[in-house]
Amino acid sequence: MLSFIRLIRLPNLIIVALTQYFMRFLIIKPMLGHFSMKTSGIYQMYELELQMSELDFFFLVMATVLLTAAGYVINDYFDRRIDQVNKPDKVVVGKTINRRTAMTLHWVFNAIGVILGFYVSWKIGIYKLGFIFLIITGILWYYTTSYKKQFLIGNLVVAFLTALVPLMVVLYELPLLNQLYGPTVILHDANFRGIFFWVLAFSGFAFITTLIREIVKDTEDFEGDSMYGGNTLPIIAGIFITKIVIIALSLLTLAAIVILYFTFLNDWLSAAYGFVLLVLPFLIFLVLIIKANTQKSYHFASVVMKFIMLFGIFYSFVVWYIVNNI
Repeated sequence: MLSFIRLIRLPNLIIVALTQYFMRFLIIKPMLGHFSMKTSGIYQMYELELQMSELDFFFLVMATVLLTAAGYVINDYFDRRIDQVNKPDKVVVGKTINRRTAMTLHWVFNAIGVILGFYVSWKIGIYKLGFIFLIITGILWYYTTSYKKQFLIGNLVVAFLTALVPLMVVLYELPLLNQLYGPTVILHDANFRGIFFWVLAFSGFAFITTLIREIVKDTEDFEGDSMYGGNTLPIIAGIFITKIVIIALSLLTLAAIVILYFTFLNDWLSAAYGFVLLVLPFLIFLVLIIKANTQKSYHFASVVMKFIMLFGIFYSFVVWYIVNNI
């Protein structure tokens, strides 16, 4: 059982599920409950409701989780030789779980995930959205077999798929909201763009932090990747240039956080949360990257970045508090 949990990265799957539930109940639902519309020239608060049923949303989350699990399984299946060099103690496929079982799990997870994705898409009346799940299965397959070894493409693919996790929630909820409330919302000089942009901000943060972490992990795995024909950024450009890229992306993210705060937020709670749990950890991360010179030190920096990603997700609790106390 422990090997299976390690194979599917259960903690990561829990984070994926929580992210989507956080977007639904901490971002979208409270904003709908305090929705601003103009009546007789004055903006007033109205209480709108989520339209996607809890069962259908659960199926959406499960579809996302299952495709993610399938991606982890196939990644370990094809990377077992590299992992024996980079992290021999964590190799599962070929040791405690045989290769045929791993491949079977991969196809079962994919099949159930795609079926659930098409079902939920059909339920909301946009069956074409189901093809997103089918495309994701193909992307994950080609990522593992090809993209992962190509210069930066693998990093961008993982970052994009991570950004899709929160974004999927609005992609499925907004059509139903527009269907029921659209005419009324337009009549009262309002729209759902605010909700969409809030979730998009979480997706953007997920994208950039995942990209940074994937590059750090490539630097950590430099030895194994170079032995088996990898073309990652550290191998092609060297460690020094890779560090510059990581630092540049980190500083860009910090600048974006500051700009977004002063442009759209400007409240004390966001300032405190952002400084203590985002800015300071980022500064610590930068120091670690600058000083890193061993596999262990890069791994520690990667762990710090993972916590930064979690802190970004948990900012949704701050949003929930602000929306419910304005």
